[in-house]
Amino acid sequence: MITVATWNVLHRVHAENWGAEVIDRWPDETARITAVTALVAARDEHVIALQEVSGDQLASLRDALPDRAIHALRYPRVPVPRHGASSLHDRGEYLVLLVDGAGQEVTAEPFENDPGNGTLAVRTAGLLVIATHVSGDRRSTWQLARLAELVAAVSGSAVVLLGDFNIDRAAVQSGLGPGFVIADLPPDSLPTRPRTSGPKSQFIDHIVVHDAVVGDAAVDDVDGLSDHNLVHAAVTV
Repeated sequence: MITVATWNVLHRVHAENWGAEVIDRWPDETARITAVTALVAARDEHVIALQEVSGDQLASLRDALPDRAIHALRYPRVPVPRHGASSLHDRGEYLVLLVDGAGQEVTAEPFENDPGNGTLAVRTAGLLVIATHVSGDRRSTWQLARLAELVAAVSGSAVVLLGDFNIDRAAVQSGLGPGFVIADLPPDSLPTRPRTSGPKSQFIDHIVVHDAVVGDAAVDDVDGLSDHNLVHAAVTV
């Protein structure tokens, strides 16, 4: 059994461009980066997937977690500020996997139909871990099919997918197809992406397994550090 987690930490440029409430609570991005790193460093999951990681945030994680293997995919698209200059030194956006112990990177690719989202796969602890960030529009159909294709390529191997899918569990299940199991959250669970308006689901961050068993899933409050909460679970191979 290994424990896993996924968290969209919110890239500062995206937060500023979309007027996220996080900006009001954390006007100083350096302080928020330090707090995000501290929260991640305090987690004890074997594998943690992070989405929307800025270059500054990645540097902070590398400095604070020298004993963890950190795998990262830098997207070709670099977020562009719409409301003045950004305070970030490195505006690059990364998909990240933190692994406790040895890990072998298998693939790292932006999606062909979206250079700002993608997939990062690492083999560790007897299974393949795939971190992903899926687009929140019709492009997700192709992206989910691509994820299913990656899993099919390692037929017979246990796989766990961790990420921000931008759609609810039913849509993820439909897009991935048979053989995939999405972790059940408790009925009274916190939303993974809290919202006060709009029709989109508040449960869009998922832990999905194939040829494995997932349980003990829960959502942890990140106290306003991001517009997403952290999801974690236990996976048995």
